[in-house]
Amino acid sequence: MKKYYDEIIRIAGNVVTVIATGVGYDELAVIKTRRGPSLAQVIRLEGDHVSLQVFAGTQGVSTGDKVQFLHRPMQVAFGEEMLGRIFNGAGEPRDGRPPVEIDCVDIGTPSVNPVRRRMPDNMVDTGIPMIDIFNSLVESQKLPIFSVAGEPYNEVLARVGLQANADIIILGGMGLRHDDYLKFRQAFDEGGVLGRTIMFVHTAADPVVECLLVPDMCLAVGEHFALENKRVLVLLTDMTAFSDALKEISIIMEQIPSNRGYPGDLYSQLARRYEKAVDFDGAGSLTVLACVTMPGDDVTHPVPDNTGYITEGQFYLRNGRIEPFGSLSRLKQQVNGKTRDDHRDIMNACIQLYALCRESREKRDMGFEMSAWDNKLLRYGQLFEDKIMDLSVNIPLFEALDLCWEILAECFDPAETGIRRANIDKYWPKKKSVANAENAKELVTA
Repeated sequence: MKKYYDEIIRIAGNVVTVIATGVGYDELAVIKTRRGPSLAQVIRLEGDHVSLQVFAGTQGVSTGDKVQFLHRPMQVAFGEEMLGRIFNGAGEPRDGRPPVEIDCVDIGTPSVNPVRRRMPDNMVDTGIPMIDIFNSLVESQKLPIFSVAGEPYNEVLARVGLQANADIIILGGMGLRHDDYLKFRQAFDEGGVLGRTIMFVHTAADPVVECLLVPDMCLAVGEHFALENKRVLVLLTDMTAFSDALKEISIIMEQIPSNRGYPGDLYSQLARRYEKAVDFDGAGSLTVLACVTMPGDDVTHPVPDNTGYITEGQFYLRNGRIEPFGSLSRLKQQVNGKTRDDHRDIMNACIQLYALCRESREKRDMGFEMSAWDNKLLRYGQLFEDKIMDLSVNIPLFEALDLCWEILAECFDPAETGIRRANIDKYWPKKKSVANAENAKELVTA
């Protein structure tokens, strides 16, 4: 028997408060309005006062309408039929094609029991040297890209989606501009991966509640594909927009604000999503790469600050490059010792020499006299930025390692790199060594 509640006592923004009993948190409800039924979700319980976030907004909702609770959480369709499809934040088709008529799964379920997880040990190849060499992305890792508005963070996410060795790619867009959404769609289509991609897109013009549902739907679908032995990569952009949606709802709910107006449970809300990353024992994996924009390039802003405590490192995107200092993948040691025996030596040597190059640039800018060693470092730093750090560089890991060897050999003698003799004998470019020896002889003769 269907039970209806008609004591709507408050309508504020997109939130409706009704007197009801026997209702659970996150439960769905239908409000019977003159325009037709409106779907809503329970976002607060205070005694018999139940607050509902209305998906399509409260326009047309009146205090005389009736509310029916469905006694189940929000669900999203799941199955192979979703591949190649684009949905909005409510799980409805956005690509003009018919709805997907398949079984649904609950969203917002708890993260996986740690007992059922295995230690991550598989690298995700991206074709971006600054990730693959220096801060390797690992299956089941949760990593954010810290950036500011105007940086090409969406382009980086699209490249990773195109080139990562993943079976399923799931994109969650929150507060996207329409042209950004079209760029993702075009990039995946032209790259030939749209057929194994699922997109959940919330634009800035869509209801704010749909922004909150996007990551949950992405992660619920991804988790079930991972249980079917698939390697799933979830790309989320932008988690700051998600947090701003949380703030907007909390203000409407008249909650006591925390730092900069964000809700006091911001950390828990973010952790609830990020902790979905998992490598199942005996099944597939779910990897999460998310963009977090920093207002004013302020890393102490509540969203990046809380994110840094939850995730396993971060990438800093500045001036169109992934910054080597500050970027960190805490799981890289799990994989970079298994790729090639020179990987760690190259990683350490290149970053140390680039740090010395930064010091030499400061000396130059301050007008100090430059030594021959400083000039070598300056030359190395320019080559390293142009051939390795530039985001237009798109090469596999082993080619990137070989390119690093070539840059080192072009600027330094083997002994100046600090790399082990065994790897220098094995990987140092022979032609460069002969050329350097001939140049040295010419200098002595002169």
